[in-house]
Amino acid sequence: MKVGIDIGGSHIAIGVVDNNGKIIEKVEKRWTAMEKRNLKKVITEYILEKVKLFQEKYKIERMGIGTPGQIENGIMVKATNLQVRNFNIIEDLKELELPIMIRNDAKVAGLAENAYGCLKGYNSSVFLTLGTGIGGAYFLHGDLQKAGDKAGYKFGHMVIQKDGITCNCGRKGCFERYASMKAFKNHLREALKLDETTRGQELLEMIRRNTPENKDYQVIEDVVNEYIENLSEGIQNLICIFEPEIIRPWWQFCVF
Repeated sequence: MKVGIDIGGSHIAIGVVDNNGKIIEKVEKRWTAMEKRNLKKVITEYILEKVKLFQEKYKIERMGIGTPGQIENGIMVKATNLQVRNFNIIEDLKELELPIMIRNDAKVAGLAENAYGCLKGYNSSVFLTLGTGIGGAYFLHGDLQKAGDKAGYKFGHMVIQKDGITCNCGRKGCFERYASMKAFKNHLREALKLDETTRGQELLEMIRRNTPENKDYQVIEDVVNEYIENLSEGIQNLICIFEPEIIRPWWQFCVF
């Protein structure tokens, strides 16, 4: 058995996975505003607590962590959407006495889809994760492509709007500022004059129930259509660059 951990901009998920990639059991936690001020400590304590409980129930052989941002030598050097730098999480988790591997979250999600899911069997493919930001992975001849000793392929930070919205990375007009799920939901909340406590699930239900009789029908339609246009713009760029057999976006709609 293995433990897989997904650290995101708004939540953390921990699961026990068998050798066929099947999730046996999982737990999740959303970050509170207070916890986001000290995420290193919160992340470490939550993982230690939950993995120790899993170790009592299962024979855990190793652990893998997927996290946003730049990973070097097992250290989270820079995770912009987490506001975390130089986080040596493997060292902080050494009391678990498990082999631990950490990689960029979009890359490991792509690897899983390439091995077990929607990308299996394709020679050339692009995988996109649409969540707090936009991550991605590119596979050629079935192998994950890298940029030397760096993760590379940071699709979320290609510019689709010159002099556009300022991104957390410092550039303007980045793909993820227009086509991430966070950007979409923020835009929808703003258009409907809703506050930040309106959850993703509530927004999804509004979209599903939207009909011409709804007083906000056109507002919702306009936001959805603008999002689709922005997402399409980025995907068209990726097609022009890589000419993949398949592009598979993966949405994290209701976790924010």
